[in-house]
Amino acid sequence: MAYGHEVTIRDAEEKDRPQIEKLLLEAYQQYEEVMPAPRWTEYRESIRESVYREGPAARIIAELHGEIVGSVLMFLSSEEAYGRPELDIHAPIIRLLATSPRVRGKGIATRLIQESIRRAVSLGGERLHLHTSDLMSSAIRLYEYLGFERTPEKEMYNGEVLVKCYSLPLLREKAEA
Repeated sequence: MAYGHEVTIRDAEEKDRPQIEKLLLEAYQQYEEVMPAPRWTEYRESIRESVYREGPAARIIAELHGEIVGSVLMFLSSEEAYGRPELDIHAPIIRLLATSPRVRGKGIATRLIQESIRRAVSLGGERLHLHTSDLMSSAIRLYEYLGFERTPEKEMYNGEVLVKCYSLPLLREKAEA
């Protein structure tokens, strides 16, 4: 069953934050088994903090039958997204894209990315960026399927882990809009 038409994409409200936290922890829990314990603990706390910290230009959620089943944050620069001005990204960046494990494979992550693209275009962005690691191989496959390209000059290390950058050129979306 496709959920595309039943899913509502909207801006998160303050009252949604506890449900977003629950969703993010549920979605990212799978990495606990493959990360060293101290790194997972740090990552989990970073995820929790992201829900309540101010700074994103947008908090976008996907709702299905009143339940938040997807979420993504949008920032306008690498400094805002990561506190990393040296990456020199002054364009929209999405972070912490998550979908509930119960609805994966139903197009919800794609809908959240499409909404992020729409918003990035409306902000005048020429590219939409994101960062990920090889640990998130299924997400990388989705990003590549949607046209994101590896952008090595904007990559960074988190400890010994290479955090890869992918970006989507938006000029064609502007032309089609």
